[in-house]
Amino acid sequence: MAGMNIDETHDPARQSWVASANGHPDFPIQNLPFGVFSAQDGGPRGGVAIGDAIFDIAAALEAGLFTGPAREAAEAASGRTLNQLLAAGSAARRALRRRISALLDAGGREKDSAIAAGLVNDASVCDLHLPARIGDYTDFFAGISHAMNGGKLNRPDNPLMPNYKYVPVAYHSRASSVRVSGGEIRRPNGQRKPAGQDDPDFGPCRNLDYELELGIWVGDGNRLGEPIPMREATGHIAGFCLLNDWSARDIQTWESAPLGPFLAKSFSTSVSPWIVTAEAIAPFRKPQAPRPAGDPRPLPHLWDDADQAEGALDIDLSALIRTPAMRDAGLAPVALTQSNARDLYWTVAQMVAHHASNGCNLNPGDLFGSGTISGVEPSSFGCLLEISRAGQQAVTLPNGETRRYLEDGDEIFLRAHASAPGFVSIGFGECRGRVSPAL
Repeated sequence: MAGMNIDETHDPARQSWVASANGHPDFPIQNLPFGVFSAQDGGPRGGVAIGDAIFDIAAALEAGLFTGPAREAAEAASGRTLNQLLAAGSAARRALRRRISALLDAGGREKDSAIAAGLVNDASVCDLHLPARIGDYTDFFAGISHAMNGGKLNRPDNPLMPNYKYVPVAYHSRASSVRVSGGEIRRPNGQRKPAGQDDPDFGPCRNLDYELELGIWVGDGNRLGEPIPMREATGHIAGFCLLNDWSARDIQTWESAPLGPFLAKSFSTSVSPWIVTAEAIAPFRKPQAPRPAGDPRPLPHLWDDADQAEGALDIDLSALIRTPAMRDAGLAPVALTQSNARDLYWTVAQMVAHHASNGCNLNPGDLFGSGTISGVEPSSFGCLLEISRAGQQAVTLPNGETRRYLEDGDEIFLRAHASAPGFVSIGFGECRGRVSPAL
């Protein structure tokens, strides 16, 4: 899979005439993620992140710089959402990626034409929007260390439910409250029933948390009633982003029996604005870790040899916090979590195949969350529920402040980078949000 998808766009020697892209930690020319932006001269339209700038797909179309399949893909990517591009499939994305890479190549034959067309905008003066219209949002639970750590708090002798190692567990969350990075996260109100209290009451969440996740964007979907076989599942994944599944732990504890999370999750979900394509991620695919001795082999509808050989993603992830006091003192955010997507127990292809295994129809622009990505060490725990042991032990920050859960004014930043020998490292940009007081 990955080897077949490596081409000139991944060449580590390729440089861009957009100078800020060369050595950029997130958006070198080897990345080229798609998104939707607006500048002072127009409404939302498709673009590509390149260094500290945004390549304007619509402007390049108007300049006549696309032909053939790349032109068709550019037309699908130039509007207010990227759903048409996601629906067009991997061949269309690859054609557009190769053409844009050539236009941005410092040594390319069309460098002068591209510069003359004025195709790039300063990202710092642009607004970023949700890259696609999200029809459905499903949040998985594929981080086994997160599942173990959470389960031990309530069931120390039996932390995992019996289905966990057979089923990529998930719940259907709320698409309408997914927002692009950078907004305020309003502390939700809800029913809470603390230990020792006879009856629930209603009021602001006391135990507000973040969850460090990968977002997975669905590309071309499937017809209702027609499952997606495992051997085809990877082809339905258009790309990835960062996702913060903000969680109201006290509301969640009370409401989850028997059907799982509801209002504790639906108040807000943040995603980073750029879709890092499956093509850009190809060099960073790795073998899925062998299951521990005694764990069951996945059932046949969840097994594919090629996916086991290259279905894991070597992506370093981090979550950082900046409190109001840190902000006032001019201090940078500090890390709470550092983990890696290889800690996922299920591959993203297995998530896709299982979701569609009953004939459920997935559509272009549907969004999956991976579930909280935690490792086995405390420094890699992907949320405060794990780090503070459900609020039992405070986290001390470098400036002396402590946190058990998030307080009003706290900001959370999610970041991610993929690297591999022989390739240029790429990043995801930032997914951030600041907690504001409950109404």
